[in-house]
This record gives sequence, C-alpha cells and structure tokens, in this order.
Amino acid sequence: MSHNSMILNLFFFNPQGDYRFSWRHPDAPEHEVFTLSYYTTLARKAEAATLDALFIADHTGIWDSGLAHYANARLEPLTLLSALAAVTDNIGLMATASTSYTEPYNLARYFASLDFLSNGRASWNIVTSWLEEEAANFGLDQIPQHSNRYQRAGEFIDVVTRLWDSWDDGALLFDKPRGLFADADKVHHLNHRGDFFKVRGPLNVPRPPQGHPVLVQAGSSEAGKQLAASRADMHFVFIKSIEQGKAYREEMNQRLNALGRSPEDFKIIAGVLPVVVNSETEKAERQQLNAALMSDRMAIDLLSAYLKLDLSPYPHDEPLPPLPDEANFDGIRTTLQLIRDYDPALTILELGRLLLQSSDSWLVMGTAQEVADTLAEIYLSGAADGFNLMFPLLPGDFDRFAEQVVPVLKAKGVMKTEYAPGTLREKLGLPLAKNHFA
Repeated sequence: MSHNSMILNLFFFNPQGDYRFSWRHPDAPEHEVFTLSYYTTLARKAEAATLDALFIADHTGIWDSGLAHYANARLEPLTLLSALAAVTDNIGLMATASTSYTEPYNLARYFASLDFLSNGRASWNIVTSWLEEEAANFGLDQIPQHSNRYQRAGEFIDVVTRLWDSWDDGALLFDKPRGLFADADKVHHLNHRGDFFKVRGPLNVPRPPQGHPVLVQAGSSEAGKQLAASRADMHFVFIKSIEQGKAYREEMNQRLNALGRSPEDFKIIAGVLPVVVNSETEKAERQQLNAALMSDRMAIDLLSAYLKLDLSPYPHDEPLPPLPDEANFDGIRTTLQLIRDYDPALTILELGRLLLQSSDSWLVMGTAQEVADTLAEIYLSGAADGFNLMFPLLPGDFDRFAEQVVPVLKAKGVMKTEYAPGTLREKLGLPLAKNHFA
C-alpha cells in the first residue's frame, strides 16, 4: 500500500512549544501542562485535522544550568500516550525512550502494551541520550562514549524486536476444553548474550498488533545514519533547503540499498517550525516578542550544553573559541556540525539566541497559503516524506495551523482527508514486520 500524501506529526519537546523560552509567552499554558485535559484537547484537535501522529520528545533529567529559568519539567511520554490512546482512535502515538537508561525487556513490554491499548498505534522514537544530567540519574559519573552508545543501541533494538517476536501471531489458543492457553512450540526463548545485554525471554506480552511498533530515529552523525538505515521505519532530520534534503535522501537511499532495504519503506521526516502570520505587522510583532522573551543567560547555557564547553567565562560579544573535534565528541554530533556551519563571525550570544529558537529546524513563517505552499513544495520535490510540526507556541500556533493551513494542504491534494484503515504501520504504508523466529 502506498502512502501518497505527506506525513504530518504534531511534535513537542516542551509542552508549551518548541522554543526554550515558549513558557514565558503571555498566552502559554502554565500548570495545565501537567493535566490530562490539556493533552486530550491537543490530541483530539490533531486527530480532527487527520495528522498522522503525536510525537513526544523527551529527556530523563533536569537541565542543571537552566534550572531556574528553564527547568524543562515534563510528563513521561509512555504514560501520557497510554492515557491518550483512550481518547483517540486513529492518530499514531510516538514516544521517545532512551536505549541508554532502560532495559530492553521493560521497554519491549511498555511499547507492546501501548500497541495493544491503542489498537496498533504505538511508535518508539529511539534516542541514545547525551546529557550529563541524565547519566547522573542512572548511577553513571559521565555519559557513555558516542560509539558505545550506538553499539548498545543496535543491540538494544535487536533484543527488543526479538522480544516482540517471541510469540508467533497464532501462539495464543485459549483452548478451554483441552486446557491449552498457548501453543508452546510458538513461544520462543531468545537466550540472547551480547556485549551489553543478557536476556532469556520470551516477553510476557503476546506479539503486538503491529508486529513491531513503528521505529523512529533522529540523529545524523555517521553512526546515527547507519542505525537509521539498518533499523528505522522513519528518520527525523533537519534540512535547510530542498537541495540539501534531496542530497540527504540520495545518501540514505545508497545506505538502504547496501543493506538490501527498499527506500520506499523508509520515511524521511523534516523538522519545521510553521508559524502563520497574516500581516507584516504581525510578523514584526512576533519577532519583537521573541527577542524580549529570550534570556542571554539561557542562550549561553544552551550553547554551552550543546558544545559540552562552559562558555560563561568567554566574552559573549566575540566569536566562539575553537570547537571540539567531532571524532572524540560525546554530545550530539549533528548539532556540533550545525554550529560549525554557522557564520564564524557570529558572536557567542548571537549564536546562542539562534539556537534558542530551534534554529536547526526550518522556520516557515507567513500566511496560511505561504506556509502550505512551502510545505507542499518541499514534499513534492522529494526532499522529505513529511514533517514534524514543531510549533513555537502551543496550543496557539497549532490551532492556527489546524484551522488555516490544513484545509489548504487538503485542497492541494498533498494531505489526506481521512485516515486509512488499520494500524499505524498500515496507515503509513510501511511493510509488515517479519517475525525473526518465523
């Protein structure tokens, strides 16, 4: 089954929107971001607009450097999405979970359970985690090295998918007269012994409705691209132009072909910040408000965290000191490269303020027609199969998108007007997951 319309996910990291300072906006929600009703309203609105999925990004720690002015407190995504499974019918439920700070058995069970509770709408966004503050919550003195994190992630995914496969689809019998609950020949032990994990199996949940919940991966370092090409159904990327997107896709297609995978079975999703403004005055007001809400301290803290280098002692009105070497860098290598690509004349403060505005994502600001035209052009060019919609302000910017942009995209014929039947995997036109044990 082909999926011939753009994939659109409502993405959020901060529940108030995707700028680090979104919470300061006069219209931003406050305590309600810890209530179910806030997310229920968002999820139902996204489903009414026929968006493909809710995509929740996550950390498992509080960002120390910005504790007072950006505490990034948030609900745990799997718990939240399990609750939202009960108030939605079609929209995909994508939760971020780290391979560095969970056990494969637990994680396989969480996602299999979400898949059952949602009738096959679960999706795992695979991350390896990069914050020192996260490592410190799990008994580690420092984060694992970049290469080790990715080796562990590869083995982790292998164990999780095999656990999902540890029950054949027809294993459950419920044969009451004979007293047979399951066919023992169709339930498998993994007996996995690897470099990082030792797992016997089987899982104590039968094979999920999707076989494998949809696997998503973001990260465009060499190790990240290879992990995505070998494992992921969907790859979350940051592009700045159609040319760059097409070149990236070409590179990923070569990797997929080398691994014997069909490029059609691999969806590339670009991060965009879609902002509807209906006049130049409104646009100027938005930009002035952003400038007023940003704090210099937050900008320096964010850049320091990304570079794993405390920039507070350096003069903030001068360019960056020499950057770390990528080959030995244990942070996000994709972001390090992004920072390298900026104008070297930018001062530390200017760069920090750019990064505060999620500037690794493509800002698409204009009228509803202009926003729709830009998204359609990117999609039709083949630069991306769809978008993670990263709204600077929730729910306001999303409301405008749903009310004003969605009807234009549907009228253009690039966005579906109703959900296809079946599981998330089927709705997205992804192939069935083969059982390792079959």
